[in-house]
Amino acid sequence: MLWSKKKAPYMVLAPMADVTDPAFRKLIAKYGKPDVMWTEFVSADGLFLGGQEMLVKDLAYSEEERPIVAQLFTSSPERMEKAAQLAVELGFDGFDINMGCPDRSIEKQGAGAAHIKDPENAIAVIEAAKRGVGGSIPVSVKTRIGYNKNELEEWLPHILSAKPALVTIHARTRKELSKVPADWSRVKEAVQIRDRICGVSEKNNASEEGQCATLIFGNGDVENREEGLKRVQETGCDGAMIGRGIFGNPWLFGETKKEDLSVRDILGVMVEHTKLFEDMLPHKNFAIMKKHYKAYVNGFDGAKELRVRLMEAEDAREVEKLTEAFVSHL
Repeated sequence: MLWSKKKAPYMVLAPMADVTDPAFRKLIAKYGKPDVMWTEFVSADGLFLGGQEMLVKDLAYSEEERPIVAQLFTSSPERMEKAAQLAVELGFDGFDINMGCPDRSIEKQGAGAAHIKDPENAIAVIEAAKRGVGGSIPVSVKTRIGYNKNELEEWLPHILSAKPALVTIHARTRKELSKVPADWSRVKEAVQIRDRICGVSEKNNASEEGQCATLIFGNGDVENREEGLKRVQETGCDGAMIGRGIFGNPWLFGETKKEDLSVRDILGVMVEHTKLFEDMLPHKNFAIMKKHYKAYVNGFDGAKELRVRLMEAEDAREVEKLTEAFVSHL
């Protein structure tokens, strides 16, 4: 099974819409592979209400990315069960339910962070996912500490009652979005709640059965692996999920440090990323790549001017041409 306390602490890649797509994950697997990867989140409703052909492309992955977890969202237990079955058929190593996304359009569907306001349905969705995987892969949940305020004391026990293998806590409320610093003391609180429910003390370590097997990961404002390990040590959680730190830095989880690389090397990987995006995701808008250019191209002489030109590029060929011209003058 994918998750085990014996293998902790885990350093894992967060799911981010239009960021951790198949192209970027393939690059990350090559240059700095995390312990586990997540896909972008995908609509379980869309998969079974007419959009499967397109959405399955967002669940594509390469063998080099393993272990990899599929993340889905819906408020429908029936469709979540079918999505979990599909994840097993597609060969994923784990199945994750998004119960924290603050996007209004997703909340209107009763999904994402809206689950926090309907814990009974949240339990039903988790149980449906577990039926769907049939015990073949673990089911996990990614959520927040609460909706308008910290509600861990009420919210987390509901999730734990469904016995997921893992709960990742984004250390902010839905109301806070990402406008305030993540409060990792809440991750420590989540660990304490988990341990209390399981009857775990310092002298009585968690068993590998039932609720006590549920791992707790923290998420929010972790910029690198070293900071993630520090957060794990401070809170007693089982792992850290890193998101925004991966922008412009596919080396994040590896031995190589971006700051030790030459501008030529960094821009070469940026071009490689662009070509992968164009080849693997022709159905996506090329403008998505431009958020990555802001991260790759900074901190060196001429970066601003190159960024301006890249923002006007329309395809990988033009990006490569602009980059080669810039590098030739270094």
